[in-house]
Amino acid sequence: MPELPEVETTKRGVAPTLIGARVDAVTVRCAALRWPVPDLSAALAGATVATVTRRAKYLLIGFAHGTLIVHLGMSGSLRFVPPGTPPDKHDHVDVLLAPPNAAPTLLRYRDPRRFGAWLWHPGAPEHHPLLARLGPEPLSDAFDGDHLYRVTRDKRVAIKQALMDNALVVGVGNIYANEALFHAGIHPARPAGRLTREDCQRLAETVKAVLARAIEAGGSTLRDFVDARGQPGYFQQSYYVYGRAGEACRRCGAPIAELRQGQRSSCYCPQCQPC
Repeated sequence: MPELPEVETTKRGVAPTLIGARVDAVTVRCAALRWPVPDLSAALAGATVATVTRRAKYLLIGFAHGTLIVHLGMSGSLRFVPPGTPPDKHDHVDVLLAPPNAAPTLLRYRDPRRFGAWLWHPGAPEHHPLLARLGPEPLSDAFDGDHLYRVTRDKRVAIKQALMDNALVVGVGNIYANEALFHAGIHPARPAGRLTREDCQRLAETVKAVLARAIEAGGSTLRDFVDARGQPGYFQQSYYVYGRAGEACRRCGAPIAELRQGQRSSCYCPQCQPC
């Protein structure tokens, strides 16, 4: 957390204000995030934001001379606040902006767990080590049943873990892998290589559908996530299996079961997702 829908929600929230805005100042109160935050003032002061995009769970803020790569980690969020707003102890980075035809505003990064990242890359973002070997975007045409079938043929790993492998497809985190597997009727522990072509087609479609619905709902807020306006997401109200172990399945009424996979909790319906 946050996962792809939360990052996409953040991107859509900040992009209209960021694009075309001039960076007047950058204040880094805590550089000890997942990786040390570089001297962003030297790189960004006076520069104008050209683009705001997303790759996997990374927010990419593009300038003429490079890209600011932001990862929200486990508890990060971005909000616009009035300049001069006193920071909280978890507010680690401020970017003072002068948007075109608008009053100055402050983009503030909050991260209680400090597992996020703010990195500067002077080259093309796709060449950065964190982005260079990523798989296709799940909502793109490059991700479909044929792709999923092809990349899982020699995989003994469970399909739930394969879905979370960013080399196969990016951004399908724990929450949405649970939900997509439920809607596809596939047990999370089934070996990926045993999925049929029809299974892969169905699963690719449910991954796209679940992520699209989550983005529509503003993502999920389980603990810290809020969007650029400070509003929580609401997709957690629509979960069928994630976090519902022991509760009745919304489809068949059977108790939702739970197992551990790679240090993560997987919830599933034994009736709707037979092994």
